[in-house]
Amino acid sequence: VSPRAECPLSLCPAAVLAEVIKAFGAPENAQRMEEARDNACNDMGKMLQFLLPVATQIQQDVIKAYGFSSDGEGGSRPRRAGSTGPAGAAANSRPSPLLAGVLKFARLIKSYESQDPEIASMSGKLKAMFLPPMTLPPHGAGTGGVAAS
Repeated sequence: VSPRAECPLSLCPAAVLAEVIKAFGAPENAQRMEEARDNACNDMGKMLQFLLPVATQIQQDVIKAYGFSSDGEGGSRPRRAGSTGPAGAAANSRPSPLLAGVLKFARLIKSYESQDPEIASMSGKLKAMFLPPMTLPPHGAGTGGVAAS
């Protein structure tokens, strides 16, 4: 076990992210995800109905040990006074309790992606485990959708 695995999330988000990814590979979780995928039948609406709740639960089971409780409280960043979530969200339209902790974790990891290529890579790997591949339309004739640099 590396020393990074023994620290709080705010000091080593890569270790927590690695633990979450490892949890998806556990046999019982892999089976749960496979069953959810089968139920979803590549339908985006059904993915949200069947796959996302399973993925959320798997992540929550890991991150609760780092202060991301299922009630959405905790974590390494305090909630601002008067904050109700995304801009324009009403106080009574908060995400489900289970989802709140996972969303807070996802926002924290997103904030580290631009600073750490390892975290960016692991975040992409995690998303690929439960989000269907997205294809973007081409951005110009003759470029094949690849941006020129």
